[in-house]
Amino acid sequence: MKLIIDILGNDNGPQEVVHGLIDSMENSRSNFVIVGPKDIAEKVIEERNADKSRFEFIDTSEYISNEDDPAGSIRRKKNSSIVLALNELNNNGDGFLTSGSTGALVAGGLFITKRIGKVQRAPLLTYIPNQKSGFTALVDSGAVIDTKASMLDEFATMGSVAVEKTFGIKNPKVYLLNIGVEAAKGDTRSKEAYDLLKNNKNINFQGNIEARDFLSGKADVIVTDGFAGNVMLKTAEGTAKMLFSEIKDALMSSGKSKIAGLMLKGQLKSLAEKYDYNKAGSACLLGVNKALFKAHGNSDRVAIEHAIYSAENFINSNIIEEIKEKLND
Repeated sequence: MKLIIDILGNDNGPQEVVHGLIDSMENSRSNFVIVGPKDIAEKVIEERNADKSRFEFIDTSEYISNEDDPAGSIRRKKNSSIVLALNELNNNGDGFLTSGSTGALVAGGLFITKRIGKVQRAPLLTYIPNQKSGFTALVDSGAVIDTKASMLDEFATMGSVAVEKTFGIKNPKVYLLNIGVEAAKGDTRSKEAYDLLKNNKNINFQGNIEARDFLSGKADVIVTDGFAGNVMLKTAEGTAKMLFSEIKDALMSSGKSKIAGLMLKGQLKSLAEKYDYNKAGSACLLGVNKALFKAHGNSDRVAIEHAIYSAENFINSNIIEEIKEKLND
């Protein structure tokens, strides 16, 4: 497997991305095409004494930032890391991973790798750890802000295929995010989407779900637009971070609580690891002809390592071909 890796645009710098690649090499059989400053990448590889035969390089210092116009930059910045990486992917690659601009990834997916035949929009799927020790797929988590009911119907099919092929869950339970569980709840688009999902023969639609059940494990797939999905995702991340911080402060507040903390150390560590987004892997852009993956902008080397594992799992699961079959039949 050949993975194309954009090392620019990460909040922690390109070195951190290269460290993550090297950390993954013990468990990964992939070879990597590193797109970014070659001298920086080679220095880290040399320092870590990594197997140089597993790396190729496309040297550039230009990238598309979060402040740049994504579509315009894809057309103008021909030597940016994401444009060079996606062109290389089309020519000779199995998947592409970036922790840079989400907008640039989506625009590049549409203009360079292209959408699958009848797909209207390409959503991001993000796997979120849930209470039942599994994962819930959120589609869309930030790519498509303005949606039609028919787009949400497509999101549901693509998300269902991804979950079934990735985790081996037969007929994964699909829910539509709404302000209530009743079929008549929500705005006009939500009601139209409900009717489409109910009659979608490719999915196991279970009805509406409220945001408070997001982490419960009730749903295998939750379908929504990118605006609501991104807000829900970041609210969950912020809430988890705040709660763990509050628990830590409470356990350090007195001698008795510190003793209690020592007694619960193992359980608390397991709980923190369960909801650690760094180990959740990468989000994937569905509905395009190539496997495209997005890691968090502030991903450290642990997050990059696990993003590579999830990318390999996605590619090996033949998800893109299955989506083509479902949506073009």
